[in-house]
Amino acid sequence: MGIKSFQGARRVSQDTDETPIQVKDYMTTNLITFKPEQSVEAVIETLINNKISGGPVVNDQNELVGIISEGDCIKQISDSRYYNMPMAHRTIEQCMVKDVETISGNMNVFDAANKFLDAKRRRFPIVEDGKLVGQISQKDILKAALKLKGQNWK
Repeated sequence: MGIKSFQGARRVSQDTDETPIQVKDYMTTNLITFKPEQSVEAVIETLINNKISGGPVVNDQNELVGIISEGDCIKQISDSRYYNMPMAHRTIEQCMVKDVETISGNMNVFDAANKFLDAKRRRFPIVEDGKLVGQISQKDILKAALKLKGQNWK
């Protein structure tokens, strides 16, 4: 008599290469972008009308030069009131975040989730060959998690 195994049947694990779990599989590519010379007021209108909290700022060559957020705009409103200076002539180039952290489209979405937690950001742009190609948001990560539930998250 041979040795009997008391292990049950094993599930055949899915090949992770077939399962779309990279940032590029869930990133948004149809982005609302801003130009550095736009006014803060124009950005506020765009944010409100499109129900977004911020977005990438690109130059004419579609190169990422910054990020503008609701918080950046609110700071400008507050400063304009404090210094009694109208906001009308302020451009977003003066108030956008210029040192922008990006992530790779090839990053695993769960590694990206950890990056969101560590960096305390709401969005990360994805740049390839110096050009903006997409953006991943916290909401995109949540969508990916729902789509991938029940699978091995490696």
